Amino acid sequence: MGIGELNEGPLHAALKASYAANGGQAEVAVDSFVADAVRNGIIYEIQTGSFSGLTRKLKTLVETTPVVLVHPIAQSSVIVKVPDDPKAKVQRRKSPRRGKLIHIVSELVYIPGLLSHPNFSVEVVLTQEEDIRRYDPNKNRRRGGWRTRERRLLEVVEGMRLQDMRDLFLFLKGDLPEPFSTRELAQVLDEPLDIAQKMAYCLRHAGVTEITGKRGNALLYRTL
Repeated sequence: MGIGELNEGPLHAALKASYAANGGQAEVAVDSFVADAVRNGIIYEIQTGSFSGLTRKLKTLVETTPVVLVHPIAQSSVIVKVPDDPKAKVQRRKSPRRGKLIHIVSELVYIPGLLSHPNFSVEVVLTQEEDIRRYDPNKNRRRGGWRTRERRLLEVVEGMRLQDMRDLFLFLKGDLPEPFSTRELAQVLDEPLDIAQKMAYCLRHAGVTEITGKRGNALLYRTL
């Protein structure tokens, strides 16, 4: 078993194998870190969870090697509840949650400046998954006591690579006014306000936009 495989889930393992295929290698030592996959001189880091805590590793790796941070978002998933009793029936149902590529902004808020580095990009992978849950008596009762133990990849539906924070403008479904508020950004994205707020944060901290004033209590942004 490799260094990074001890606590590796099935979703992470499946994506790592995919990016290490066709002449690549998995679990490669680079500087003081272990890269998930290296192919054609490019490091592919698979991150199925939060981007928080990745900054030091990524900043070190991009100084010498091109890095693609791969993040899966479940477009759809099947919740599979596995009981402790092997004789009990496994329950399956579709999750009401629907992920989109634009939801990557929820993680980009942790690394808004990194996309300006020429050696760094983010690949968002839209997936269909199984969400394997087991009952945990210590979990909050309001959540039913069921905890996700594994995510399993069923299919890769679509992918998009972000080379620069300005690539987020590709998600716009109309013309964005100048200057604009986050509410106006939400309307042009056709997304909830919280997604627009996170995108606005990413753009500003990446130096793509700046605050230019206020309209009532709403901050106004302009593109640089």
